[in-house]
Amino acid sequence: MNSMRVMFHVIAGLLLMLVIACVSVAHAERVKDLASVAGVRSNPLVGYGLVVGLDGTGDQTSQAPFTVQSLKAMLAQLGVTIPPGVNPQLKNVAAVAINAELPPFAKPGQQIDITVSSIANSGSLRGGTLLMAPLKGADGQIYAIAQGNIVVGGLGISAKDGSRVSVNIPSAGRIPNGATVERAVPVTFGASPDLRLDLHTADFTTATRLAAGINAALGGSQAKAVDPVTVAVEAPADPNARVAFLSQLENIDITPADGPARVIVNARTGTVVISSLVRVLPAAVSHGSLSVTISEKPEVSQPGPFSKGETTVVPRSQIEVTSNAGPAFVFDGGTNLDDIVRAINQVGAAPGDLVAILEALREAGALRAELVII
Repeated sequence: MNSMRVMFHVIAGLLLMLVIACVSVAHAERVKDLASVAGVRSNPLVGYGLVVGLDGTGDQTSQAPFTVQSLKAMLAQLGVTIPPGVNPQLKNVAAVAINAELPPFAKPGQQIDITVSSIANSGSLRGGTLLMAPLKGADGQIYAIAQGNIVVGGLGISAKDGSRVSVNIPSAGRIPNGATVERAVPVTFGASPDLRLDLHTADFTTATRLAAGINAALGGSQAKAVDPVTVAVEAPADPNARVAFLSQLENIDITPADGPARVIVNARTGTVVISSLVRVLPAAVSHGSLSVTISEKPEVSQPGPFSKGETTVVPRSQIEVTSNAGPAFVFDGGTNLDDIVRAINQVGAAPGDLVAILEALREAGALRAELVII
């Protein structure tokens, strides 16, 4: 019997430790989800080109003369000369803007996805083919060459009477693996003696925990918090060892700090987001609504017998003011998010009323949170 009790206590202790471990790990996040390596980032590319093969949905050349100019320049490079003063009236060619993201460490010969968008008055790019076009970076250098058939997710159909049916956006599309990298971007991954991890959200506590967690995992003091964003870590100089070292770092679990207490209000959509750390000091709130109703009830005025008058319509306006006083509710000290939402739901406050209540609580000094209106 005693052995059974001992076994029961052992199992209960193990279950308790398992629950505690699960709770602690549930709030932990990997370093790769919290921070990025300084200098390792993508680079935007942009270009200009022509899409051909459209089914009559190309640019109207009278309103987009640059499309004809681009076509003439391209044909001239291919040995085709168009006589001066001749402007082809094209319906199957469209001028487009091309954009892409060049991933970090991309090497020449690799392929990347591109997005093609009409920049003139083309109605649809469906069925079109993008001709060879260079993609340039912010420094003006060519980093990729784009070409291929466009995949359009939208649909646009028009009739002769001017009616039109459009689904999604047919004037833009994508080309999977539509660009080939021609130049690699210089990176500074191995130039400095240490690695710098930049947090996605600046926070002193998270930066301190990140440095402490890395030091605990590595068993030393290689990591130091430079500022609320950056943590510097001493790394091996050998590139192969540095890659393996970074692989070990990015899989360390760190518990980030709680965010600040904020109430975010979108005045345009009426969306209100309250963080879990918002607290309210003792306060009593009463919120009512005032509605004004104006109704028009015209009346007919008949003249008296033999008065030679005319029948007229006399306007009659009726104004009614209704005040619906909402019940008052009390916030106790240290009220949390659940209590706030429950109290506001009890009075049936709309998003606009909720904003008014929160602003009043802030003015009264009872709202322990930052009120952000966007």
